[in-house]
Amino acid sequence: MNATKSNESMPTDQNDGGLSALRQQIDATDAQLLVLLNQRARLAQEVGHLKAKTNAPVLRPEREAQIVARATKNNLGPLSDASVTGLWREIISACRLLETRLKVAFLGPSGTFTEQALLSHFGSQVDPVACPTIDEVFRSVHSEAHDFGVVPVENSTEGAVNRTLDLFLQSPLQICAEVSLPIRHHLMASSTNLVNLKYVKAHPQALAQCHQWLNQNAPHLERVSVSSNAEGARLAALESDTAAIASDAALAQYQLCSLAANIQDDPLNRTRFAVIGSHRCEPSGQDQTSVIVSVPDKAGAVHALIEPLARHGVSMKRFESRPARQSGWEYNFYIDLVGHQDELALARALAEIKAQALFYKVVGSYPRAG
Repeated sequence: MNATKSNESMPTDQNDGGLSALRQQIDATDAQLLVLLNQRARLAQEVGHLKAKTNAPVLRPEREAQIVARATKNNLGPLSDASVTGLWREIISACRLLETRLKVAFLGPSGTFTEQALLSHFGSQVDPVACPTIDEVFRSVHSEAHDFGVVPVENSTEGAVNRTLDLFLQSPLQICAEVSLPIRHHLMASSTNLVNLKYVKAHPQALAQCHQWLNQNAPHLERVSVSSNAEGARLAALESDTAAIASDAALAQYQLCSLAANIQDDPLNRTRFAVIGSHRCEPSGQDQTSVIVSVPDKAGAVHALIEPLARHGVSMKRFESRPARQSGWEYNFYIDLVGHQDELALARALAEIKAQALFYKVVGSYPRAG
């Protein structure tokens, strides 16, 4: 009797409101998608064969940026542009894997925001390699132990990551792409008892980005700087009196308890990351150029430095100064400009800047994020 009632209560094609028909359409669409995805993969393989004949690079960041930009431009919904971007990054990543599996260095350990930026840009079909310091990321890519690296450049709240800027000055590596990532900080520990904790460990930038929240909600915690937020989470998993500030990924990675979510002082907090490598990007149509320059120590020198930009109609997105460290109070200026160094207006402006600069270096022209 119960079995009969159970069968009668199960939906049929006639009384399920059309659900079965919709599911059949989804199944048919999935089958079409699989055919098209494999067709795309075969075309990517053919591209890979042609690249191999000319020893061309497997990864072309400018080409991938164009593909993603075209997909979002043609997107009519209901999928969001962010969802389309994520899907296309994974499709590209899977097709790229048919040529090779890239090794990408990042500031570790596993669970850092830098690792999230890496996966956001390259997709999941790569080998992420954690490095203990930003210096080691640069060294491993320069030595060709890894194909590319990902390093933090600046935060919307706390400004530039100075060690990265200093290494751009010294290293022959280029910026190949940038990633802009929303930063959501969480307080975590091995237990839920905040009162018994003595320390909070995190990267200095994270501690600064959360200092108001910590002042109001956990003033008793001594703030200890460590090499990365994920390293703070790792230590919190080992030390019962220690909390960490880190990401969702670190929370899961080290099996910690969440004490408070989204504790960053700025709800719109973002960090910009650079993809570094030996590849020189061609124009993608939506580019940015980063340069480092220094000028003579005399009145009007900085104005004269940037005047060609206005005259040639070049927009400046960022202007950062760092002590040159060679002597006195001389400074290097880190400038981000809209456009590619091969575009006529920017090329002319840069030629004038180079002619009057004491030091001049193009760190890279690359597809800009957002």
